[in-house]
Amino acid sequence: MDRKFSIFLIIFISVVFLDLITKEIAVRFLSSVGRISVIPGFFDLTLVWNRGAAFGILGEAPEIIRKLVLIGASSIAAIVTVIYSYKKRFSLSYWEIVFLALIAGGAVGNLYDRIFIGAVRDFLDFYIKNYHWPAFNIADSAISIGIFGFIIYEIFFRKKS
Repeated sequence: MDRKFSIFLIIFISVVFLDLITKEIAVRFLSSVGRISVIPGFFDLTLVWNRGAAFGILGEAPEIIRKLVLIGASSIAAIVTVIYSYKKRFSLSYWEIVFLALIAGGAVGNLYDRIFIGAVRDFLDFYIKNYHWPAFNIADSAISIGIFGFIIYEIFFRKKS
């Protein structure tokens, strides 16, 4: 196996593992206490069962539609990212490989929840006074960092041919 794909796999597997482990820990501890204030007025740990997409989008849609759309979209995103990364690994930079691995790992972490649990387990809760960001998890963070990093890299650092 070549070096770039090895890096992809290590990051991908690490993201999936960290995501699923932290979600399981969150469920075990937060189910009984509800909320833990880590930094009062800024950051709490709280368990939220997200049946919709990011930030609860489609949360009110009929269950069958929600499941078909979300599981289908997540599956396609994960498969396309892995195949693209493997096929393009010789022309992609190491940074692009890292960003794509973050996206794929996050997609698979949340896909696992959707298929086997029926909802995504979110638990990281940031807020400032009345402004409240929707709760999220490690997979969401990996996807966001991967997308943001990939876009920034493509705009500012990708060598033009």
